[in-house]
Amino acid sequence: MNLLLEGKSAFISGGTRGIGAAMCEVFAREGADVAFNYNSRDDLAEEVKSKIEAHGRRALSFKVSVTDRVGMKKTAREIVEAWDGIDILVNNAAVNKGDNFATTTDKSWDWVVDTNVGSLFAVTKPFYKQMIRKRSGSILNITSIGAIRSLPTSVHYATSKAAMIGFTKCLSREAANFNITVNAIAAGIFDTDLGHSLPERLLQMHDFWVARQRLGRPSELAEFAAFMVSNRNSFMSGEVVIVDGGAVT
Repeated sequence: MNLLLEGKSAFISGGTRGIGAAMCEVFAREGADVAFNYNSRDDLAEEVKSKIEAHGRRALSFKVSVTDRVGMKKTAREIVEAWDGIDILVNNAAVNKGDNFATTTDKSWDWVVDTNVGSLFAVTKPFYKQMIRKRSGSILNITSIGAIRSLPTSVHYATSKAAMIGFTKCLSREAANFNITVNAIAAGIFDTDLGHSLPERLLQMHDFWVARQRLGRPSELAEFAAFMVSNRNSFMSGEVVIVDGGAVT
């Protein structure tokens, strides 16, 4: 059987840590050339590039913020020059802060919402326009069960991730005209820096209300993500699939 993503090229935002880094490696293992962006850690970017290339695939890294619209347009142009564009886009980069709403500062609210929601426009639009020209593509957005269920997580984070669900569903209707699918994964709590930034009380409760009784491993989400953006998942669009270890609703 052929590899899931053989002959494909992908861009993954936030590719040096946690779920993003895992997707970079799994996508490469499944046959895709992988480009990604990151904010600060050059050493981690080199590690991820090495893992991609170890699977015999091409790798590109870009030190640019997901909120930098000009920078993301430049990134998309450079990928077109190198690879003739991409087939797969994963909006993965996100931030969170353990705030209570009553004490959330303007700065904290703006940081979370601007990063998690603003990046959807800054990152998606230049790559979406490439996909329109090619009349094909797959977009996957990594949202959160915090957008769906009443969990003791931060209000600004849940709000931003709920916006991602609306983005997914509405864009999927428009994108279908160009043979582009748009889906999302609502992730539970995973063993990542972002997961561990959640309130301690939530992490303590987690094993009791999740059937699997543990945090998710980034590779587990990455494996499912690879299927979701593959040609074997050609009829799904506008859907939000929950991957949370069987949390009690």
